[in-house]
Amino acid sequence: MTGYRAIKYTLFICCYVFWVVSAVLIAVGIYAKIAKETDVVDTLTLDPALLLIVVGSVMFLITLLGCFGALRNDTCLLKAFLGILAAVLVLQVAAGVVGYLFTDVVMERTDRLMMKAIVRYREDQDLENAIDFIQKKFQCCGVESYKDWSQNVYFQCSDTNPSLEACGVPFSCCVRLQNQTVLNTMCGYGQQRVEERSARQKIFTAGCLEKIVWWAKNNLLLVAGLSGGLLLLELVMICLAAAQISWINKVLRQAGSKPPRNDSLSYPAFGNSDE
Repeated sequence: MTGYRAIKYTLFICCYVFWVVSAVLIAVGIYAKIAKETDVVDTLTLDPALLLIVVGSVMFLITLLGCFGALRNDTCLLKAFLGILAAVLVLQVAAGVVGYLFTDVVMERTDRLMMKAIVRYREDQDLENAIDFIQKKFQCCGVESYKDWSQNVYFQCSDTNPSLEACGVPFSCCVRLQNQTVLNTMCGYGQQRVEERSARQKIFTAGCLEKIVWWAKNNLLLVAGLSGGLLLLELVMICLAAAQISWINKVLRQAGSKPPRNDSLSYPAFGNSDE
């Protein structure tokens, strides 16, 4: 029964690792949500904290089924885990195929989503930090260009805008000098009034959508490797769950007994597999 135990505990360890990761995601999301003010963005697509909670909760429930199903030899839980994980895998593959076939539609939807994030830049601290991180990481500004920041009420470039940041861009758009130690948070002030050639000397003028797509194309092997690795891990867990279910049913048939009506069988957590 060594092979059975290897399948059982390998599946349990994999599920347990993802279960711990999901619990951490939920904790971070709840902490970030509580730390916010009450009147902030609460939509799933624009609230990183809420997104962490939702993704973490889904992972938590799925991996919990896998953990208990594998440890207790419960075919009902294992089948539920296998079915949900298989559905998630199919949805991921379908999303990838649809994204590849309808690239223009995906790019258009992404453009709209990013523009909404710019409009709500100052309404959510987590969203603001996420945008600043992206602009610093990819050395970009706005969605298509630095002038997209005029869509935000604080940076809107108009004579009637009373904001001190009118016609400016966030400091995360600024080009940092090599030996600069003190961050100048006012470096983006008034840069929307400047022509792109002149503005390029102080801020990043290229849009983030273009930079992200360019990065993905130049790191295609890395992106494909990470995506393929995740799909492969999910497929391995599905195969392990199917193998454990098959082995349990085989033991029942050899013992000459029929499974209960609920199609579940629970053994002691660390009992012998031939019990």
